[in-house]
Amino acid sequence: MSAFWNVLLIIVPSAIAYTVPLLMGSLGGLYSERSGVTNLCIEGLMLFGCFSSAATIFMLQNIPGFNMNLAIVIGIIVAMVASLLLSLLHAVAAINLKADQTISGTAINMLATALSLFLANTITGSGNITAKRGIVRMDIPLLSKIPVIGPLFFSDTYWTTWLCLAIWGFSWFLLYKTSFGLRLRACGEHPSAVASAGINVHRMRYIAVMLSGLLSGLGGACILTTYAGEYNSGAGINGLGFLAIAALIFGQWKPLGILGSTAFFGLCMTIANVGRVIPGIASIPTGVLGAFPYLATLIALILSSKKSSAPLASGQPF
Repeated sequence: MSAFWNVLLIIVPSAIAYTVPLLMGSLGGLYSERSGVTNLCIEGLMLFGCFSSAATIFMLQNIPGFNMNLAIVIGIIVAMVASLLLSLLHAVAAINLKADQTISGTAINMLATALSLFLANTITGSGNITAKRGIVRMDIPLLSKIPVIGPLFFSDTYWTTWLCLAIWGFSWFLLYKTSFGLRLRACGEHPSAVASAGINVHRMRYIAVMLSGLLSGLGGACILTTYAGEYNSGAGINGLGFLAIAALIFGQWKPLGILGSTAFFGLCMTIANVGRVIPGIASIPTGVLGAFPYLATLIALILSSKKSSAPLASGQPF
């Protein structure tokens, strides 16, 4: 029993850490696609957010006496703003120029990768940017003392975890309990009807794509400041943006659905990365463990493909 408990103490906190960036990327895609704009550039937006936060923290940490906690907060904010600005390229192409949204998203993924690589080489000369430290884990007062769930969910947590969960909860309320959310969802289903009611469809879609960039940037910054600690131009973010898109589809474009699907994919990422210290699967080859999250994603999408119901106007110019 104690061995099983020790395994849980390893798996659950790590799974939460991997889930949070996926949740933010998937939630960003939810806003965009619910408004009718297909967003395949989540990978590029998260990557650019990861790079931007790394570059900001790297420059600030080299200032003598600069507070590292403040540097991390500034790095996260810069990441969100940078990814928001990058997402505007997709918004202009998809909304104003009525370009093919799949091609636009793919192009921005390529642009984000190339631009991050160039700037990282310019800053450090190696293409890798390392932060001296990330967010310090902390225990939640009182809640961490609760038997069983306290050590699993409320001990050694990152403050960004609770920030992102609060954003997820607010997003659910915004999308389903406000007139803004009703209009945004209507833009993704019947934009002509929305326009005939006097609502500016283009403006709603712009807001949605910008929110997508903002949240994806936050997800990328969470990767850097929690478990990665370094922007690596060779590895990037290891395809987590594409996993976020898969989680969006698997979660049926609904906030509750993507919370469950990102938790599942976060668990798969945990097994892949800490499996070597888990009894019973430690003997599995490293390559097989590394491929496990992506294999699980493929299987999940195959099983859910017949039930997938994307917004009716998603990907259609207006």
